[in-house]
Amino acid sequence: MATQYPVHVTDFAHSTADATTPAIHTITSADLTDALRLGWQDFKAVPSHAIMLCLIYPVVGIVLARTVLGYSILPLLFPLAAGFALLGPFAALGLYELSRRRESGEDASAWHAMDVTRSPSFGAMLGLGLALLVLFLTWIATAQSIYVAAFGHEPAAEIPDFVSKVLTTPQGWQLIMVGCGVGFLFAVVALCISVVSFPLMLDRHAGVMDAVITSLRVVARNPVPMALWGLIVAALLVLGSLPLFLGLAVVIPLLGHATWHLYRKVVERNPNPPVLPPRNKIKRSAADFPVSLFQWRSDK
Repeated sequence: MATQYPVHVTDFAHSTADATTPAIHTITSADLTDALRLGWQDFKAVPSHAIMLCLIYPVVGIVLARTVLGYSILPLLFPLAAGFALLGPFAALGLYELSRRRESGEDASAWHAMDVTRSPSFGAMLGLGLALLVLFLTWIATAQSIYVAAFGHEPAAEIPDFVSKVLTTPQGWQLIMVGCGVGFLFAVVALCISVVSFPLMLDRHAGVMDAVITSLRVVARNPVPMALWGLIVAALLVLGSLPLFLGLAVVIPLLGHATWHLYRKVVERNPNPPVLPPRNKIKRSAADFPVSLFQWRSDK
């Protein structure tokens, strides 16, 4: 049974101030395991919703791969798979909302995931999401440059030949070492600025800078657990990318729900959580579509 937590309507300016300096807890690897367990429970409770929200990301990955290298997607398959770690925190916004609702004992359905758009911090979420997208595209361009530096502009051959070139030639070893090293740096940046940023913005209505600073504080307070969490995320995303990114339809919701529970473990709860005022249900006509999908403004 979901745990009930007291909800208080507070002045928004006061709640924003509370969001700037939340206390940070020290966690262990056991907390990471428990966060994954709770995330799996959330996924099992609303599997159709999670899959519906996340099924688009494997498709986007395939299309993006085909667009980047129209003649062959082989050289960028691994960078694309690893790059989902950069976009994952933003892609899971609706999943955080579902976990939050289940935690508080509220109904959790697919449409409830859209309630995240009503948050006063939704604009900040979009801003940080755009920053992660730029980081992702920069990583893809960098990975392409590393491949060209190692093998030139010659198109990649069939999979067996490509794997052989990467694993048995000096150029392939150079590609692996340099690519993994540079990719590691991109992943560290993304982890540090976003590990709890989006859940914090959803939960406390924090701004971008406050959320990023809190994420940096979390990593500084828990360097080893956060490094282990990064490895877990990377490993699951690589596994979920095989075959053809289809496994991400399960991995992304699992990690999204688990990230919410990780946030709960590492960031002190706000004793006076800000809430949105009840929204009056009004009838809408077909002419309101698609504007009615984006309701972060209060209905009059």
